[in-house]
Amino acid sequence: MEYDALIIVGILFTIGTYLILTAYFTEMIFGFAILSNAVNLIILLTSGNPTARKVPIIEHHNIAEIVDPVPQALILTAIVIGFGLLSYLVVLAFRLYAKYGEETIQFDKDYPE
Repeated sequence: MEYDALIIVGILFTIGTYLILTAYFTEMIFGFAILSNAVNLIILLTSGNPTARKVPIIEHHNIAEIVDPVPQALILTAIVIGFGLLSYLVVLAFRLYAKYGEETIQFDKDYPE
């Protein structure tokens, strides 16, 4: 079961990296979204299996019996940061399309100021 999730993470990293390296800004935005979801999934995989573990807040338990809350907090923080980054990229894409009339990124073309 864990190897299936690692294969999915590898596929998501591959697709996200490929989309980020394209010349179209909308595909780049989708690449960042897929890559941030892959990172969230890899953080979730590091937390281990939470079945038959206890909540670390109410009672004092053996440290091996409680669920680690740090990966959950990291994922929540990564979701918020990823949403902020995607919002910024969507606004940037809109402004670039409004100014230049195209969504492709061409580094050899001189744009008028």
